[in-house]
Parts: sequence; structure tokens; C-alpha cells
Amino acid sequence: MLYSLRGTLVHFDKNSIAVECGGVAYHCQTTYSTLSQVASVGAEVLVYTHMNIRQDAVDLFAFADKSELSCFRMLTGVSGVGPKAALSILSCMTPERFALCVAGGDYKSITSAPGVGAKLAQRIVLELRDKVSKDAVAMGFSAPVPGIAAVTSGNAAEAVSALVVLGYSQADAALAVSALDAEAPVEDMIKAGLKVLATKL
Repeated sequence: MLYSLRGTLVHFDKNSIAVECGGVAYHCQTTYSTLSQVASVGAEVLVYTHMNIRQDAVDLFAFADKSELSCFRMLTGVSGVGPKAALSILSCMTPERFALCVAGGDYKSITSAPGVGAKLAQRIVLELRDKVSKDAVAMGFSAPVPGIAAVTSGNAAEAVSALVVLGYSQADAALAVSALDAEAPVEDMIKAGLKVLATKL
């Protein structure tokens, strides 16, 4: 199995790249996130890979970082989630945001990925939720999801709930509040959260 590829990017399109290593170009399917980081023909790139062997084909998938690769593998381990759906989800959100969606039961945000319906999103949350702790993501990520513990209780949790009532998704609200002072008054956190959401999301 191939662990990674380091070489020259010789081609890319809207959902794949080709990396030349030792005179051989490897065609890899990938996400928009990885494309945005490596899409410069002629540049040296390092990507982490996953090989999927089928009866009629061998598919190679490439990711710019290990957390995205780990999340891809976790997703494809869910019943009914194939590589196409996993790539679609990771093209719409970072692994950290995906983990917050799972931890918060926010399946609706996952349905923003093309080809992922409500039933599949609910299954993903159901099967993976117990693998995401309050303090860190048990998905092979190199670091805990920022603020995931802080937004599950106290003023931060109240602020998140208020932002959800105002129409924001659980995941976006949690990300916005996680960057704030957990000891601040709820009203201040809501105001600051709204500013974060307005500028970054």
C-alpha cells in the first residue's frame, strides 16, 4: 500500500491530481481543500494516500494532510458511505468542522455536501458519534478539535444554543464560540459570535 507521494504536480482538474514520482505519474482523486493547497503545476507536493482496490479497478485518493486522510477512512467505514460521498463531504468542510457536526448531532450541515441526503447524514452521525469525545477527535487527527470541550457546557453552550436559534448551524455556531473567552457573559459571547460568523462563515 502507498502511504504518501512526494513529487511534481503535473496535472489537476476539479476533483483529481496527478503527481509524478520517479518518472511515473500517479492519478489521485481528491478534495477541493487539497486542490486549493497543491494546485500549482510544476510545484513539488507531498500528499498522503489511500488505495482502494476493486475487482475492476484500483483507485488512489490523495490528501494534503493526515487529518483529512483519517477522516476519509473513518467516513468510508460507515455503511453506505463510498469514496465519492466521503470526498464530497470533505470538499464542503474541514475534518475539524465535520467532527463538530458529529459531536453535536448536526447532521443537517453534512447534507450540504452534494449527493449526501438526510438519511445518510443521520447514519454518519449515529455511527461516528461515539468515536468523537468531548475533549478530542478519536479519528487520528494530530490535535484536538479547537474548543470542542468548551462549547459543551456553561455560558459557551448557552451562546451556541442562542446562535442556533438565530438560524446558524450547530457546527458553525460552535466554531465561532470556541474562539471566545469561555468565562465571558452569555450576551457578550453571542454578540462576539455573531461578528465571527459574519466575517468568517
